[in-house]
Amino acid sequence: MSETRKNNLVIQAGILATAGIVVRIIGLLYNTPLVHIIKDEGFGYYDSAYAAYSIVLLISSYSIPSAVSKVMAERLARKEYKNAYRVFVCSLIYVTVVGIIASLFVFFGAGILVKLESAILPLKILAPTIFFSGILGVFRGFFQAQNTMVPTSVSQVIEQVFNAGFSVLMAYILVKAATGKGATYVASMGAAGSTIGTGMGVLSALIFILIIYFYNRDNVKRRVDSDNTGSVMSYGMIFLTILQVVTPFIISTGVYNLNNFLDKTVYQVVMLRYHQVGESLIAFDLSAMAKGTKIANIPIAMASAMATTLIPKLSFHAASNDSDNIRETIAKATRVTMYISIPAAMGIGVLSKAIMRLIFPQPESLDLSSHMLIILAITVMLYGLSTITQAVLQSVGKMSTPIINAAISIVIHVAIMVIAMRIVPSEYCIYVYAGVTIIYSLCLCILNGLSVKKYLGYVQETDKTFIRPLICAIVMGLLTGSIYYVLYLTVKINIIALVVALFTGVFSYFVLSIKWQVLGEDELLTLPKGKTLLKIAKKLRLIK
Repeated sequence: MSETRKNNLVIQAGILATAGIVVRIIGLLYNTPLVHIIKDEGFGYYDSAYAAYSIVLLISSYSIPSAVSKVMAERLARKEYKNAYRVFVCSLIYVTVVGIIASLFVFFGAGILVKLESAILPLKILAPTIFFSGILGVFRGFFQAQNTMVPTSVSQVIEQVFNAGFSVLMAYILVKAATGKGATYVASMGAAGSTIGTGMGVLSALIFILIIYFYNRDNVKRRVDSDNTGSVMSYGMIFLTILQVVTPFIISTGVYNLNNFLDKTVYQVVMLRYHQVGESLIAFDLSAMAKGTKIANIPIAMASAMATTLIPKLSFHAASNDSDNIRETIAKATRVTMYISIPAAMGIGVLSKAIMRLIFPQPESLDLSSHMLIILAITVMLYGLSTITQAVLQSVGKMSTPIINAAISIVIHVAIMVIAMRIVPSEYCIYVYAGVTIIYSLCLCILNGLSVKKYLGYVQETDKTFIRPLICAIVMGLLTGSIYYVLYLTVKINIIALVVALFTGVFSYFVLSIKWQVLGEDELLTLPKGKTLLKIAKKLRLIK
């Protein structure tokens, strides 16, 4: 395989990761005024509704891009362009049917999916979005199978921009309309307004990607017409293939992400029925947890992007029985992911309160939100690695393995959560909720790693992938934390102290990682903006 093709994985992942990070940053930025408008209670209802919506979306639509890109990539590797296009058409039919069913289920079953009555209306408003998300997912998968992440990346940014604008606008309008009718009612209406933005975001992204598709439709048609392989699958066979591939993806994605919905449900049920805590206090706790989760998810975007890009790439190599390139691709993806995830986790943990002061400054929940973020920072590394290993197993045909591993992890951590929540006082149950996410991600990480070793005989080297980056991150964390707190005590301005500390942390980690040979010249070039990083390293005489 050429050097250009080798580096294409990281380039495409870099594009998707950049978009993912931009999306999450926009999400954080608009959540700041959103929480100010709907308050912590409203944000808790929104989070409860969104968790239920997300799990149905994950099962019905979210896994579609990866599944479509996998099946199409296998056909494209054999130059079966007609079959690849037929896969695309059949996938559209599939998500249309499934999307309608899922949307109706969420709308009429909202009272079953959420345990807080004030979260029912926001969830009902989210129901139609599932249908449009499925169609959007097929088009994203279509472009990903062509090894281009640009349409997906741009559509994600557009989706979040419209989501942000309409969420804040509609929340403001509905809160104003509900003012004077009770705090809980106002909070519920504010959450409902926020969910309108989610639907508008998906619609805007769908319109954009449809425009891109129709612009390229003639090229797609010419490619299909040039197919002279003579191998044309029947639509029935393609539907069967899609079901065989999509179903494990759906189950795997659903089980893999079930923990968030399940944890939230368990938390609400135990708090309501066992500890007899009111809805408003539960919503307050869920808001603090949601704030920490949103920030911790930013660096996880890199792992998700790498995994998305990894699936069609590994599927291509697996179809070609190219074991050497499979190993090389896994190694490169894992090293890049951990190189970013480890210092990100350290920085988030050390600067948790500073970050919360900037993004979610509500004084009532500031300390609790900061504590949640410290705990969740640990999961950044674990989710980063487990996401990559899940994608590896799916790409080489071991579809059921991640499902089994995730199911085992869910059983273990939910059992611990239920027992612990019944033992500790109600005011500490939210810490149990955050703590079990570490148990879940750790179990998943270990089990997936053992599975990769079992089926591929592959074990990631530990020194430069884990140990050296961790040492560099610890030194960086001590330096960053010290600089922040000295500056904050001196100037008393959070954003100045935080920005200086962050720049210091990034720079120190970059220098240390090169000095301690975590990365060399060739490896620097594989990173996003690798040429720029190499120039900086040479100017600083870190590399000769």
